[in-house]
Amino acid sequence: MLNPKDFKKEAGPVVDWIDRYMNNIKSFPVKSKVSPGDIYNALPGEAPLHSEPMEQIMEDLDRIILPGMTHWQHPGFHAYFPANSSVESVLAESVASAMGAQCMIWETSPAAAELEQRMMEWLRDAMGIPGNFEGVIQDSASSASLVSLITAREVATGFRSNEEGVPPNLRVYCSEETHSSIEKGVGVCGIGRRNLVKIGVDQQMRMDSSQLEAMISEDLEAGLKPCAVVATIGTTGTVAVDPLEEIAEICKKHGVWLHVDAAFAGSALLLPEQRWMIQGIEQANSFVFNPHKWMFTNFDCSVYLVKDAGLLIKTFDILPEYLKTKTRGVVNDYRDWGVPLGRRFRALKLWFVIRSFGLEGIREKLRAHIRMNNRFSEALGQMKSIHLPLEPFLNFTCFRLQPEGLENPDTLNPLNEAFLEEINRGGELYLTHTKIDGLYTLRMIIGQTYVEEKDVDRALELISYAAGQILKN
Repeated sequence: MLNPKDFKKEAGPVVDWIDRYMNNIKSFPVKSKVSPGDIYNALPGEAPLHSEPMEQIMEDLDRIILPGMTHWQHPGFHAYFPANSSVESVLAESVASAMGAQCMIWETSPAAAELEQRMMEWLRDAMGIPGNFEGVIQDSASSASLVSLITAREVATGFRSNEEGVPPNLRVYCSEETHSSIEKGVGVCGIGRRNLVKIGVDQQMRMDSSQLEAMISEDLEAGLKPCAVVATIGTTGTVAVDPLEEIAEICKKHGVWLHVDAAFAGSALLLPEQRWMIQGIEQANSFVFNPHKWMFTNFDCSVYLVKDAGLLIKTFDILPEYLKTKTRGVVNDYRDWGVPLGRRFRALKLWFVIRSFGLEGIREKLRAHIRMNNRFSEALGQMKSIHLPLEPFLNFTCFRLQPEGLENPDTLNPLNEAFLEEINRGGELYLTHTKIDGLYTLRMIIGQTYVEEKDVDRALELISYAAGQILKN
């Protein structure tokens, strides 16, 4: 067991390890190559009875743990959405871990609560969100969306559901491309997955607002109660942007709660030229985006903004005797702004990142990624038998291998599944896929904090080589 008096000495090898890791990350295969059970079977079946030296623990970190890690900060990681980090964020997390604060209410750490409040205001204003929105940090967009759905449920039932249970007639609407967290959320909050109405999309994979209007009207005629609509700014599959202004007008007309999920693409709102995506935001009730996806801040950190914080607090406020304080009602007690009582000091890493980068530094990184993606998509479009089913957008491109005249999904889908496996096989590059109109399609996201042009060039080489191998076979 280590002594705090020896912290500097004991931390040295760990700091050295982090330094080597961050500066030599390219030497690792971006995606772990272990088989199921490898790590589990390498670990002892029982916990040690006696203290073990840090030297042995660090050796086992390299021997057992590292081979089983997929390296999300690797410049060849272009899968899913990024969960990018930065030196600043790592340092802030270290400081927060050292303090080990439980920041549930203002009294338990006033600086944590007030820094969080200010960081929410900084980001709200920098992104062009109206000034009457207030914010709180949640762990993820999934949690934030759940919180929004629960609040919408309470508003729709006159705040009776928490006391009496959820009535069976509530309806929630989203597009077919909306993230799966919404489907999970309607189940968890008691509305029920069968009451989630999935609206069709147009050729740009955006919610069809006319179909939304028709479905709400149909439900009203059937005696059902529209509860909430979820609009997405940057869907997971194709980064599509739902027509927010049209959706907002429909919600206003029918008095329906509007939640905006901008988990990934929300970071782009820091760029004034991208704020067209949230025209109509002033009519939304809640909004979420993840700095831990494309704003260089360690997971987990999700910014949740609401137009009426009173409704949020009324939904989640429970006050046992042991949490009563004299500052109640004077300050923000953020444990009332979501599901958990316990809260980490997440605002510190936002403070470090925003101050160290500066807003202009963050914007330059975002624009650099967009420029890289434009160049990537142009080069990709010149490759033989590569088809881009959608226009590249922000730092995202989707593509598939589609030789001329080949359109049968039964042939194209296994072909592209093999294509993706070939790309990922070497360990330098990691991509994932989606389906567009039933066709297997590869996704490329350029969003790592320290990715460079040469890394994108290497990705193009590997994709070209993999395409050649698949076509040859």
